[in-house]
This record gives sequence, structure tokens and C-alpha cells, in this order.
Amino acid sequence: MSAMEEFTQAPLRAWAPVLSKVKKAVVFMDDRCAEALHWSGGFAALLEAGARNLKQFSSFEACGANEPKAVFVVSSLLKGRTVDIIRDVIALSHFQYCVVFTCVPHSVHLFANHVTAELEGSPVFEQFEDKLCEWMGNMNYTAEVMHAPVAFAPVSQQLLLAPAFAHLFPLLPPDLRAINAKRPEKKKLGSLQDVDMSALPVELQVEVRSLVSALNSLFDGTGTREESFAVGPMSRIIAGELANHPQARHRRKTAANKASIIFVDRTLDLTGAVGHHGDNLVEKILTALKPLPGHVTDVQVDLSELTSLQQTPHTHNPLAPGCLAQTQEPAARLLWEAMLSTKQKEAVMEVRRHLVEAASKEKLPIKMSMGRVTPEQLCSYIKLFRSSWESLQGHSGVLQLGLATAQTLRHPSLPRWDACLAFERLLLQSEVMVVGQSEKSTGLLFQHFPEHQTAMAPSKRPPEPKHERVRKGFFWERRAVMEFTPRKMQPLLPLPARCWAPEQLPDGCVYIAQA
Repeated sequence: MSAMEEFTQAPLRAWAPVLSKVKKAVVFMDDRCAEALHWSGGFAALLEAGARNLKQFSSFEACGANEPKAVFVVSSLLKGRTVDIIRDVIALSHFQYCVVFTCVPHSVHLFANHVTAELEGSPVFEQFEDKLCEWMGNMNYTAEVMHAPVAFAPVSQQLLLAPAFAHLFPLLPPDLRAINAKRPEKKKLGSLQDVDMSALPVELQVEVRSLVSALNSLFDGTGTREESFAVGPMSRIIAGELANHPQARHRRKTAANKASIIFVDRTLDLTGAVGHHGDNLVEKILTALKPLPGHVTDVQVDLSELTSLQQTPHTHNPLAPGCLAQTQEPAARLLWEAMLSTKQKEAVMEVRRHLVEAASKEKLPIKMSMGRVTPEQLCSYIKLFRSSWESLQGHSGVLQLGLATAQTLRHPSLPRWDACLAFERLLLQSEVMVVGQSEKSTGLLFQHFPEHQTAMAPSKRPPEPKHERVRKGFFWERRAVMEFTPRKMQPLLPLPARCWAPEQLPDGCVYIAQA
């Protein structure tokens, strides 16, 4: 197995201890761990391992008298609200065997309990096992507490996400004032670059240590010796903690593989995250469709076109939504990789090809048509599978990705997306004009976007230069970075930094241009 395959399989192997304990058990899982499982085999992996049911980690859930075994999988410390929920579920049930998995290692539990000395064994976990037996009502019942680093979601062969740390955010200038306010007797920190691990709030230190532990487990599972680089104050703290991690020191001496890891504070490129790159299908799907409840990396796909349900104007949410994570079907995995890595036109054609192949394999009466792929065409192919439950079940992954594509291509926000993309490109052209030509650049924006001219007050509107002068001056100044064709201009530079979300346009366009 190659190093890349090892890296992709590591999050799946992290679930092995959990799957080994779920036989004949009801599993309670919080949203963060459920999202990681969502991309690592989903509920089907639990069923194949022998689980009886999967329930939300909530005080309002319980089990019957015929369900004596429970497995809890949580992403947080075994303190506070997490402990309260576990106690509530046990009190409402009749468990005799409880297993608790937490993504937070025992060393971080010691830190959270203000224990600095290195202790043998896992005393915090052992004490919690005694509490579990006490809540179950019999100290002779069985309770187990252990660490499972199930923090990563393998979205593709070359992309891992960490939904458990989606809320972790880099430091901002207001945070520096809050940090200084909590240390009145110590020297004030002058900038974020002066902040170290000890200056952070305890809750944030716990999150950083948990992330470092998850990364160390990932590298340990792949036999990797990392070389860390950091860009930004928060990244510097995380990279320093990883470098000083006790288990990482031993791993670096024996690891066979080598890799570089670059930590980047997302606040250094916030504008890039909300831009419209325009040439990737998955990007548009994630923007247009509603998020899957409780998830940050997947969306809802309306499957009503695969049923006989009648849609009404009052229908807002799909009854049983589909998703993008298709881990069980090989053809769907190949299609998903193609959608991620190719341009939109190629990805849409790949979706059509997979649908045609699936329909031909099932001998469905498909009508071939060449030319441009339309959402109506994709839906007509998908509706052919409604007549056969076996066909629907065998190709459900490809059908869900096909529906996601069709619903995105006909989404009402798509024209606004294209307008945002065009305006961003034009804004780039105006930004790279030579210094002192601001009037020309602003006039150029209005020349190409006349629909936005009325939004600016007449007194503030800059004088619009002559068309011929703008053209000559613009192309003369931009000849090194622009390619001119008779029908359109093609920028040869990357897109500019973006600073607005899609829903903020078009109202804010003119004022951004004016500045």
C-alpha cells in the first residue's frame, strides 16, 4: 500500500476499536463524530459490525429493557454537559454494559483537571467507569472508557477534513484584548505574535491539545515523520505543540515515511473562502444546496424525483434527503472524485456518462441525446430508475450525485453566482490598474455593469471616461496580463481576494467599486 493510500485509510482504521464494541449495542453519537462516520462508511458500517441502532447523543433518547448494551461516541471531554447527557440516558434505560469512546485523549483530560504530573494508567477513565456502574445501579455491571481518535473525515482520496474542529478559529485582535484583561498582574502582550500556549484560555488550550493529539494519531497510524511549517500566530502555537508532543518525539525516530505539514491561519485568507471560482461543480453544489442537518461538509439532496410524492409550494425540506458522501458504491466514489477534480463542464458530462451507463446496465429505455447537458436531461435519466427498486438500490449513489448536479444547475441562485464571478473578475482588472487611474477603473466597472449604476447617488458617481480612451488606456496598461479576443476578455492572473458572501450581492457591488 502506498503512502497516499495509507494516509486515506488511516481515518477508517481509527473506527476499528469502536466497531469492535458495537455488536448487539445501541450506539449514541454526537454530531461531530457522526459526521466523521458519515464519510467513513456511515451507518452501514455500524450495522455490518452488529449494531442494533444508532441514536442522537441527547438527554431525550433512551433504550428499552431488551437493549442492555450501549456505546457512546463523543468528541468532547468527559465533563460538564457531556457527562450529564450520558447520565440522563443511562437513568432512562436498563443498561448492563456501557462503553464510552471519546476523541479527547487521557492526557488532555488530566490537563483539564489541572493535573500536571504524569500518572500511570488512565485514572480519569477508570473513575468514570466507576460512575457508569453506579448510574447503571450495579457495581458488578461492565463499563469501559477509552480514547478513539475518530476526528477526521476522508472526503476524497487526497482530502481529509476535521469536522470535530470546525469551530476552532484563529486569534483576532479583539482576542488579544480579552487575553490581556485576564492577566492583570502579568506583562501585557503587544501583539498576537507574542501569544503563546500558556496565555490562551483553558478551553482553547484543550481544543488545541485535542487537535494536536488527533494529528499525532494520524501520523502515527501512517508511520509518518512530519516537518511542520506555520503561517500565522495560531498556527505557530499548534505547530509548536505538535513538535513538543511526547509521543511525536518517539514516532519521528522510527517512522518510515516523511511528509511536510503546513499550518495556515484561515483569517489570513478569509476573502478567498467566499469567492466564486466558477469552474468547479462541487463548489457550486456546496453553495447552492442546503447543508445536511448537523453537518458542515455535506448538503441535502432532494430525492423526491425518485418517488411518486407530489411537490407543493409549501414543501421546504426533503422528507428523507440524500447526500454527497457515497462510500459504499464504487461507481459513485469514482464519480465523486471526478466531480471534485475536474472542471464543471467535464464533471457534468461525467455525471451524464455514469447515468447512461447505469441505465444501460439495467436495460432501461434510455433515449440518448448529444450536445449540451441540461438538468432536465439528467432528471429524465434519473426518473427511469423509479420503476425498478433493484435498479434504484444498486445505483443509489450515482443517482444522488446526479440529482445534486441537476438541482444545482437549475437553482435560482446560479445566475447570481455567475454575476458575482463576472464582477470579481472585473474588480481584479480594476485593482491592477496603475496607481492614479482610479477614475478610469471605477468607470470601467460601471461601463460593464450598467444595471448597478442607478444604485449610486448622482453626486457620488465619478465622471465616466470616454469609451475609446478607456479601451486604449486599459489594454495598453494591461497588455502583459490580459488576453483579448473579439468576444471576451480572459484574465491570465488568478482571481482577486474576495471580501463578500454571495448573499451580499448585488446591493454591495457599487459601493465596493466606488471604494
